[in-house]
Amino acid sequence: MALALQTFATVKDANAALKSAGTRYLGGGTLVVRAANEGDVSVSGLVRSTDPALSAIGVGAGKVRIGASVTMAQIARHPDLGALAGAARAVGGPAIRNMATVGGNLFAPAPYGDFTVALLALDATVATDDGESPLETFLSRRGDSPAIVTSVSFTLPKAGGLRFLKVSRVKPKGVSVLSIAVVLEQAGDGTVSSARIALGCMADRPVRARAAEKALEGKTLDQDGIAAALVVATEGAAPITDPIASAWYRAEVLPVHLGRLLLS
Repeated sequence: MALALQTFATVKDANAALKSAGTRYLGGGTLVVRAANEGDVSVSGLVRSTDPALSAIGVGAGKVRIGASVTMAQIARHPDLGALAGAARAVGGPAIRNMATVGGNLFAPAPYGDFTVALLALDATVATDDGESPLETFLSRRGDSPAIVTSVSFTLPKAGGLRFLKVSRVKPKGVSVLSIAVVLEQAGDGTVSSARIALGCMADRPVRARAAEKALEGKTLDQDGIAAALVVATEGAAPITDPIASAWYRAEVLPVHLGRLLLS
């Protein structure tokens, strides 16, 4: 099937072109091109933008802004984004990481979207021409708005502040059984003052483990301290079933891997 490709210098013009029926945005192409190749007849045209802001990475005053067209490979080798390197390298193999973009990962259905799991734990915000919104809000309605994502922003975590784990059957680039990202803050006595835990493959999109977050507050990071959080780790989750793993299996192994990550 032949696809018409239109290229625009600004995101505004590209957004206008997306209003045509059957038109999809082309970033790295790892999602939309595959869909078209597999016979998705709803895709009849592609739109892309060469706006320089989409490919920019800004780091300053403890804040990070990453353009939607920045690739996983660029993040993995950026000197100021070491905290995210592990999550970026969890996306496919080298060829995929050279193409897969931050913006595209936000739309990746489970069992993909591992990088977005890390962004959710970091309390990232998502920007479009219409403004900014919390990533969690964006994910809850990502299929409803055709507006092009322009960037994601977040506060740079302290060294070791982001813990990330991808569990797969084929290493290093296998599809996820699940992925987990954790950002913790601890008081002077070592107890957890706040926690953000994000999960991949435990729903059709990355989600927060809010019950586990609450259970960690005021606790120490030892076997006894994390026990209550592990008990409620799957609360509110709806794990997916696919050829990689069943929903039952994902729910069974989540507490095991979350516990290892919290104690690491």
